[in-house]
Amino acid sequence: MTTRVISAATLTRDLGGWRFDEAPAGGEQTARRGGRPAYLALAESIRLLIHDGRAPLGAALPSERDLAAALAVSRTTVTSAYALLRDHEYLVSRQGSRSTVALPASVPHDGSRPARSLLVTMSPDDRPAIDLTYAAMSAPPEMTEAYSVALQGLPRFLGTHGMDPVGVSTLREAIARRYTERGLPTDADQILVTVGAQHGLRLLLNVLTAPADRVLIDHPTYPNAIEAIRDVGARPVPVPLRPEHPHAGWDLDGIRSAARQTAASTAYLVPDYNNPTGLVMSAADRAELAAIARETRMTVIVDESMADLHLDGEPQPPAASFARGTEIVTIGSASKSFWGGLRVGWVRANRPLITKLLGTRSTIDLGTPVMDQLATVHLLEHADTILARRREHLQARRAALRAALAEELPGWHVGTCAGGMSLWAQLPAPVSTALAATAPNHGVLLAAGPRFGVQGAFERFLRLPFTHEEEDLRLAAKGIAAAYETLSPHAANPLSPLTCY
Repeated sequence: MTTRVISAATLTRDLGGWRFDEAPAGGEQTARRGGRPAYLALAESIRLLIHDGRAPLGAALPSERDLAAALAVSRTTVTSAYALLRDHEYLVSRQGSRSTVALPASVPHDGSRPARSLLVTMSPDDRPAIDLTYAAMSAPPEMTEAYSVALQGLPRFLGTHGMDPVGVSTLREAIARRYTERGLPTDADQILVTVGAQHGLRLLLNVLTAPADRVLIDHPTYPNAIEAIRDVGARPVPVPLRPEHPHAGWDLDGIRSAARQTAASTAYLVPDYNNPTGLVMSAADRAELAAIARETRMTVIVDESMADLHLDGEPQPPAASFARGTEIVTIGSASKSFWGGLRVGWVRANRPLITKLLGTRSTIDLGTPVMDQLATVHLLEHADTILARRREHLQARRAALRAALAEELPGWHVGTCAGGMSLWAQLPAPVSTALAATAPNHGVLLAAGPRFGVQGAFERFLRLPFTHEEEDLRLAAKGIAAAYETLSPHAANPLSPLTCY
C-alpha cells in the first residue's frame, strides 16, 4: 500500500504564519519576539496541524532536507523539530522510511479530550501559561461536601458488585425530576447514566448510525462530537450557523434541505448555548426543528450540556418537549454545570432505545462510578443555589474578557453570547491556526478555529472561553494581542482552508 506524502510546499503553506529570526552565525534560531527555539516553534505548529486534521494520520511528512529548503531554515532546525515530535509520539519513524503522522497514546482518537500543547506550558516570564483550550470552570465549594455525602451513602452499595450500566436509581430519579420541572415529563426509566455527555453521544451514534451514514451538525460545533461521528464511520454534514443574526442562528430551511438531500438519519445539534458561539435556539425554532425531524424521519440528538448556563434572558424549554414521538433524544452532563472532573452524563430517550444502548454499552464499559453518581445527586439537590452563583461568575468574567478584547484587539468582532462559557471572535484575517501556534510564546494556549468545523473552516475565528479568573483573562487578552501583532505582516496571505494531498 502506497503511503500518502505531504509535500514540502504543501506543509510550508499550511504552516502559514509561523516565523522566526536567524540568530547570529553559530547561534540558535529563535522564534520571533517569543524567545523560543525555532525547532520548538516549528514542532508546535506541526502538532497543531495534526490535531486540526490538516496533517492527516498516517501521512508521511516531507524529508528533512526538502522541508528545510522550503522553509529556508537549517536542516538542524527541521531535524530537531521532527525529533521532538517523535519524542511526544506525534511522528512514527521506521528505518529507511519517511516519518508518518500519528497521535500519542495519551490522546484519545475519539476526540474525548481537546488538544492542548504538550510542548509549551509556561509563559515567557515563567508563569504557567493561561490555557484557553478548555471551556470549563473549577469546582464549586460544594464539591467537597458532595463527595463527603456520597461517601456516607456508599456502604449500601458495597454489598453489591457495584456495576450498574443503567445508573443508580436515586440519580436517575433526580435527573428525571429536573426534566419534569423544566416542562418535559420524564420517568427514571427514560434515563441512562453515562460517563459524561461525550460517552452518551458515542453510545447513540453506535446505535443510530452505520458506516457512511450522514449526520447533520450545526457549524461550528463541539469538536469532540465531530471526531466521534467520524470515529463510528459516519460523515458529518455541516449546516452553517449565522452568529451575525442572534435571533435566527440556526438555518432551519438549510437543515430541512440537507436532511432531504443527504438522507441523513441522524443529526447532532447544540441549541442550548452552542459551543463555541453561545447562541440559543428560540422556542418557535425548536418546535419547527421537531417538525423537520418528523418530516424527514431523522433522529435529532440534542446536546444540553450547557443548558444550565443561561447568562442573558430566560432559558428555553427542552427541545424534546416539542417532540410527538421519538424524533428527539437528549444528552446532558454534570461536567459543565458543576465540574469537568465529575464525569457523569446521561441520555434521555424512550425505553426501547435505552435498552438498545445498554446492549451496546456492555461492549464498552460496565457502568458509571457509584461515588460520582452519588455526588451528582447531592449537587442536583442544591443545583439552584450553585448554578445561580456560577452564572454570576461567568457573567462577570464574560464582561471582563469582552472589555479586554475591545481594548487590546479593537479590530476583532466578538459575537453575541447568550450563555455557555465562551466567546466566538472573528479575526480580520484567516490566521487562526498561525495565531494558536504563536500564542504560547506569549503565555496563552489557544484552540484554533478550524477545530470547531470540518474541511478547514473557521480560519477567521477563535473560541475564547471566559472560565478563568478576571485578571487571568485580561492577561490572556494582552498575550493574544501580542501574538497577533507578530502575525500582522502576514495577515494578507490567507491560509489554505483545506487539508492538502
